[in-house]
Amino acid sequence: MGASLNASAALVSFSGGQDSTTALAWALDRYESVETIGFRYGQKHFVELECRPIVREAIAQLNPAWSARLGPDHVVELNLIGQIAKNVISPENYVPIAGEGVEVGTRYIPGRNLIMLSMSASVAFRRNIGAIVCGTSETEYSGYPDCRDASMKAIEVAINLSSGKQFKIECPLMWLDKKGVWQLAADLGGTRLVDLIRENTHTCYLGSRYVRHEWGYGCGSCAACELRAKGWRDFTTG
Repeated sequence: MGASLNASAALVSFSGGQDSTTALAWALDRYESVETIGFRYGQKHFVELECRPIVREAIAQLNPAWSARLGPDHVVELNLIGQIAKNVISPENYVPIAGEGVEVGTRYIPGRNLIMLSMSASVAFRRNIGAIVCGTSETEYSGYPDCRDASMKAIEVAINLSSGKQFKIECPLMWLDKKGVWQLAADLGGTRLVDLIRENTHTCYLGSRYVRHEWGYGCGSCAACELRAKGWRDFTTG
């Protein structure tokens, strides 16, 4: 299997949203070297891609140690997801569909995390990075089955068997609801990180940044906005 991967280095799957930004802060607090990876897969709106460099720069300024640890960013062209999805990832074509009692929407691409984490492992392999960090959560996973703990563990096994390496997939938000994600951000970076997430990250499925709510920008009515808003209310009211 060759030399071991660097266990003190992490590659964070970073979209520019609340969860991945919190996961990035978590990694910066624990690993000596942290790089980020994002994917361009034919999104009809590029809000998250536009937020990514802004959030990266801002989070580095919060803590001198984080600034020293934050390394390169990698953006991978993953147009095959767009080809498979065709127009279903378009925000104007969002239609809720039933999924284990939760509306998951036609934007769901089965196995998307499997594809993205496999690509992340390929980058990590060449960068000698041993940990892959992502912001998936089973607690409020909106019906996306590839966000569950069992899915993440299975993906880790598959990647390790197919690569001959021992990657560790870290999911620090796995058992947190959105209130817990806000609290973790506060624990890691205080009010400055919380304010950064409110102002600069993007979660809204419709790509709306026209209205500024207490919890940040968004349409306020899609499933992602509703979860983020509820988490904020629960966080701020105790």
